[in-house]
Amino acid sequence: MNKDTFIDNVLEARSTLYHVSKSILTYDQDCEDAVQETILKAYNKLGTLKKEQYFKTWLIRILINECYSLKRKKYSQVSYEEYFEYAREYDKKDYSELYLAIKNLPERIRITIVLYYVEGYSVEEVKQILKIPAGTVKSRLAKGRKLLKIKLEHMEANYE
Repeated sequence: MNKDTFIDNVLEARSTLYHVSKSILTYDQDCEDAVQETILKAYNKLGTLKKEQYFKTWLIRILINECYSLKRKKYSQVSYEEYFEYAREYDKKDYSELYLAIKNLPERIRITIVLYYVEGYSVEEVKQILKIPAGTVKSRLAKGRKLLKIKLEHMEANYE
């Protein structure tokens, strides 16, 4: 894969990269850092990509690893005061009920839901990205739908 093809593929995947990083990380700045670091690592390790057709899957796997790495580093060092300052800013944003419901799902279910429903990956592709059995993907999707239904019904009841 040459430099121009790499750039085109990264640009094509940019919204997916943001959505996946946002499903793991809370703050946009962290998502931007993770995506930027992912692109840099992918470019430096381009020789390890076996088949170009799996570029996007490979890139997302690098991103997931980078997000978890950043999360381990960053959140173990955040002071209590700093956390609440960010939390107050975060609470001020106006998000849709669906977004908030998805954001409140357990992380493993949330990333599966985002990959499948938001990004449109098949069960087989999600299985490859997350390196889990297809049955696990299906059960996480089913559990996610059930939890979302409960959360959205609860939100709706609070508005009435």
